[in-house]
Amino acid sequence: MTEVDLDAERYQKHREAGEILSTVMNEAAEMIEVGVTQLEVAEYAEDRIDELGGAPAFPVNISVDEEASHATPARDDETAFGEEMVCLDIGVHVDGWIADAAVTVDLSDHPDLVEAAEAALDAAVDTVRAGVHTGEVGTAIEAAIDEYDYNPVVNLSGHGLGHYDAHTGPNVPNRAVDSGIELAVGDVVAIEPFVTDGSGKVREGSKEEIYSMVEEKPVRDRRARQVLETISEEYRTLPFAARWLESERAEMSLRRLKMQDIIRSYPVLKEDDGALVSQAEHTFIVTEDGCELTTEGIF
Repeated sequence: MTEVDLDAERYQKHREAGEILSTVMNEAAEMIEVGVTQLEVAEYAEDRIDELGGAPAFPVNISVDEEASHATPARDDETAFGEEMVCLDIGVHVDGWIADAAVTVDLSDHPDLVEAAEAALDAAVDTVRAGVHTGEVGTAIEAAIDEYDYNPVVNLSGHGLGHYDAHTGPNVPNRAVDSGIELAVGDVVAIEPFVTDGSGKVREGSKEEIYSMVEEKPVRDRRARQVLETISEEYRTLPFAARWLESERAEMSLRRLKMQDIIRSYPVLKEDDGALVSQAEHTFIVTEDGCELTTEGIF
């Protein structure tokens, strides 16, 4: 087996991304209060990432109540927080090497739901080491959530983090499963338990504000071609927000690119019963006898 150098430059950049993310997460989470707009928090976090020397690995996700993922404010969105369950999911990259983490800010008075997600994440991290099967990690997550009489969201999972790739293998389930793989030294993985008081499945909603490039192809329309050039140069294959594009008629260009299968969209994911969802997430590097959290200091 090839020995993995955990001091290599790529791992140092994962760590740097994690340090930036931890700072930004703590600051952004403190901003979430009734009456503050979602766009204020998202833009603050994204700008702060840039100030600290990183770049967003994906648009800041702000998922409210039954929303689980892929929710980010639209351009000029004036939606303000109410007495809601708010999941804040932030990604940072340094030269394409990524950190990903999430916290839940409870404005809805359901503290046990938040605590269940955090306990499940702690149980998962305690389980991780080289040679452990991902199904075993899922077992630990589900058992911790069961202690609170809630359900894991079973069709969402943790994931690996590649170079300019925010969702790669290995997948880490949020429940006990037989399928999967053994974790190996050097794997960089984001574990993210989602907890609900509903059925435990999510479905796609109609709203979509996040996209990513699938494949570069020739584009005849001039505006769409300009938008594609921006996407390719600035975001590569990482997800981006429609509001990040400053060109005229960007939304029309995005529709054209999507129709040509050049980009894909990420519809907001919602709990199937309309029930509340909480989330907790850390990024870690797998080691021989455990793991190293790159996003330590958030919780």
